[in-house]
Amino acid sequence: MRTAEGGGYPKGRIRREDILTAAVAVYGEAGYHGSSLREVAKRAGITHAGLLYYFPTKEALLAAVLERRDAEDAEREQLDAPPGREVLRHFIALAEHNVTHPGIVDLYSRLAAEAVAPDHPAHGYFVRHYRIARRSTFESFRVLAELGELRDGVDPAAAALTFVALMDGLQVQWLTVPDEVDLVGTLRHFLDSVLADPL
Repeated sequence: MRTAEGGGYPKGRIRREDILTAAVAVYGEAGYHGSSLREVAKRAGITHAGLLYYFPTKEALLAAVLERRDAEDAEREQLDAPPGREVLRHFIALAEHNVTHPGIVDLYSRLAAEAVAPDHPAHGYFVRHYRIARRSTFESFRVLAELGELRDGVDPAAAALTFVALMDGLQVQWLTVPDEVDLVGTLRHFLDSVLADPL
């Protein structure tokens, strides 16, 4: 049986992906608040009513866009690897991927800034997203500390918080002046400064 949330007939899945791709473009240009479902429908080449069949609310569409990005990142970079050096390598690989896809990085950065407001539809998503990112990096730094692979005096919790903040902060600076900011190199430098041996 076909459902509006994916599954079902291939034509429906393709249409849903077309809508998500259009939403990414519109959000990237106008931000979430500056965009409309009608504009997304127009970009996707369908009617407003047709879009509402798949995504009955603007919030549902936003959630699907964010979930698709996370699923693609997790699958491509294997972010669910066991804690340790491998997870940190995967985060570096994610940063390398991001610098070749500025559009999605721009969208993510805009939404993250908008979503600091508790009443923003993506606020809960970003609370969870950052919590998961901090926990993942903390567990990796904790494991490395237990193995004696962190430099003396490095606190795993502080290192995790710093790494996640550095990754997102560098993305914003890189988007602003890409020729002046080495996003990947700076992340590697930070990791090498806290690890006993280079990554």
